[in-house]
Amino acid sequence: MQIKEILQLVGGAIVVWGFIDLGMSWAGTDVWWDWLGLDVGGLYAFTHWIAFGVGGVMTYGASEMEKTE
Repeated sequence: MQIKEILQLVGGAIVVWGFIDLGMSWAGTDVWWDWLGLDVGGLYAFTHWIAFGVGGVMTYGASEMEKTE
């Protein structure tokens, strides 16, 4: 497996995690604390946006790597 495929896979998984985080927060569940035992503090309201951004940048970077090859 090449690095661009790994970046696309991991980036996509992070975006999916962001959607899970957003949906579960609407349902009243804090996935970071309830599922993972991590206290994200004041970032709680932004964790899904952070996941969307990080995953999107990774996926976009992998697609740009394909264009240059």
